[in-house]
Amino acid sequence: MRTSGPGTVPALMVCVFGITTGEFVVAGILPDIAGDLTVSIPAAGLLVTAYALGMIVGGPVVTALTARFPRRPLILALLGIAVLGNAASALAPAYSVLFAARVVTALVTATFFANAIVIAASTAPPGRQASTVSKLAFGMNLSMILGAPLGTFIGDGLGWRATFAAVAACCALGLALVLRLVPDVRDATPATSAVAELGVFRSRDVQIAIAVTAVGNAGLLMVFTYFAPLLTGLSGFAPGTIAVLLLVYGVGAAVGNLAGGRLADRAPMPSQVGLLALLAGALLLMGLAGGGTVLGAIMVFVLGALGFSVVPGMQARVLATAASAPTLAMAVNASAYQLAAAFAAWLGGRIIDGGLGLPSVYLGGAAVTAAGILMSCLAWLRDRRAARAAPATVTA
Repeated sequence: MRTSGPGTVPALMVCVFGITTGEFVVAGILPDIAGDLTVSIPAAGLLVTAYALGMIVGGPVVTALTARFPRRPLILALLGIAVLGNAASALAPAYSVLFAARVVTALVTATFFANAIVIAASTAPPGRQASTVSKLAFGMNLSMILGAPLGTFIGDGLGWRATFAAVAACCALGLALVLRLVPDVRDATPATSAVAELGVFRSRDVQIAIAVTAVGNAGLLMVFTYFAPLLTGLSGFAPGTIAVLLLVYGVGAAVGNLAGGRLADRAPMPSQVGLLALLAGALLLMGLAGGGTVLGAIMVFVLGALGFSVVPGMQARVLATAASAPTLAMAVNASAYQLAAAFAAWLGGRIIDGGLGLPSVYLGGAAVTAAGILMSCLAWLRDRRAARAAPATVTA
């Protein structure tokens, strides 16, 4: 195995930035796609749904099927597919071809993320896994703050096809950087069969860690889905300010992500429980306080920071509990996050349609986050019990 160099994490960050920009930017160029390919806006919107479903299905399936492959050659192949998928999207002559290209790209996305996280964590200094994962997630933050707006700007000026071409070029740059800078860590975990790796999910600790990712994030995902109506209808912002507020949210997410990684390195479970409690409190405050542009602007930043501060610790937790099959566990964890997003959007819609009012979306998000706190406390309690039992086991 080659030793890790200082360029490993930056190279993987470029890849994460390119791939996630390709996912997020579609929302900004949706009307252009619909108009050029003569389909309706809802039909074009299915490109977003198809990508999410591709990640949900493709993550576990592709990861399980590639369990025996060495990591570095595998991520190079996955990046190659991402380059080709975005290039095919740029050249798509019809909606059906674009749809297929988006699905193929989505199928390999979760598997790439899972392998990238395992590579980065395995090359991190001892006790620095969570902060290293946070640096990878920072690439996703940048795609929200810079990538999606820049891609939309390119699409407005040069057409939506130029946007996908730029994403393909960014992924190709990432591939070149991985080829040169990322070490081969295939010996970090022994090659196993798909069936053997599936056995990791018999562990209650793994089950709880993945469930915490889904439930702990669902509350904020519910609020984020309906950010526009919440901020305009409840806080009193003008529709034209939503893009700026989303930028504020993205900056908060970047800050919280990096800070949360450092906290998780020092005290994993206490920081996770504490940060989730702060997030639930912030959502509750927004639900009870109601409107106000000043408070709303501040809380947009706070929600972004708190929401992303828990992500590195949750990812590191899955890695720690699934040491025998970390890549498959991370892929399933990504699918759980996507399922949580879908459920959160549905639940938020039911709350609004039920006539409970916009503040109830915040209150519902706080309640769901509270469930994530309880699950995190359960995981923390299991850790403490295992720690107390360990000396007795050694003595026996």
